[in-house]
Amino acid sequence: MTTASEFEAGAVKKAGKVQPTIGGSTYVKPQDIEWKPTQFPGISIKVLYEDKPKGEMTCLLKWEPGATLPMHKHPEIEQSYVLEGSFYDHDGICRAGEYVWRKPGSFHQTHTDEGCVFLAVYRKPNVFQHTAGFGTDKAKS
Repeated sequence: MTTASEFEAGAVKKAGKVQPTIGGSTYVKPQDIEWKPTQFPGISIKVLYEDKPKGEMTCLLKWEPGATLPMHKHPEIEQSYVLEGSFYDHDGICRAGEYVWRKPGSFHQTHTDEGCVFLAVYRKPNVFQHTAGFGTDKAKS
């Protein structure tokens, strides 16, 4: 008797190519998602993807002019691509059409003067000052 996986393997060999996985793609329409306030004044979010057990998230963030994200640590890499406006920290400024990534274990505070909208990709959530896990000792990461 042939198992389903053996059948699939045979089908791939016979056809000479791999078939697409039906339902393997999730299409998201950010324009249909409402901006939701965050715990930080002047900063709103649209979550595009989230795996809470792993701590992964891809989201759009909208910062009003003058918004600040307080001092925090990145336990894993953080990636940001700016769509509108700009934001900055002690290392530099990231403007529309530009990309910045933060090293695991790094600390910073981020600001915007003009406001901005950017796509952020997190492998683990930020750890904010005065919360568990913030410590400056990288061994605590």
